[in-house]
Amino acid sequence: MATDYARLTDNLLHFYDFKNKVVLFVGAGVKQLLTPSAGAKKIVAIDQDVAALRELAESVVAQGLQGSLETVGRRFEEVELAGDVVYFEFCLHEMTDPERALAHAKALASDVVVMDHSPGSEWIYYGAKEDKVQHSAEVMERLGVRRHERFQAEQRFENYAEFLAKVTPQGPVAIERAQRFAVKTNIVIPMSYDLNLL
Repeated sequence: MATDYARLTDNLLHFYDFKNKVVLFVGAGVKQLLTPSAGAKKIVAIDQDVAALRELAESVVAQGLQGSLETVGRRFEEVELAGDVVYFEFCLHEMTDPERALAHAKALASDVVVMDHSPGSEWIYYGAKEDKVQHSAEVMERLGVRRHERFQAEQRFENYAEFLAKVTPQGPVAIERAQRFAVKTNIVIPMSYDLNLL
């Protein structure tokens, strides 16, 4: 297992109370740390990956919580639904225009929660995303962060092949950086991440 997702979920739910709120969940098609079991009135899962949203819906149905989930297979900037909070899960740094995305979020809800990698995180270096993460962090600072917390976790891999499989989708720079672990096993890479309330 790459990282302790239960711990990330626990940190998220201690940072912000989603209970009885309508949540616009951006980036819901990847690994969902926020689920209907968090007590939200409704979660509107937004992602361009329709197949991933279908899997999420099936998982929620299996838990008997389908009434609290709606899926929207579109770009977030095209969504015009109002909610109590917009929640970005490890995706703001991937957006073409984070400033526009956050401005849109503020027009849809009074609270905006962003969970994303920290600038300077060692894990982000190996994912070759340090520029994107730095940029989105600077955008949040400019727009005004009301509350911020930083957390530490680890990405763990049994061997180089497992690690390489994880970073390969990030491109040639990530693959090149991963080569220093070519003969290693039990690879542990520190990962820091931030929770911000705007």
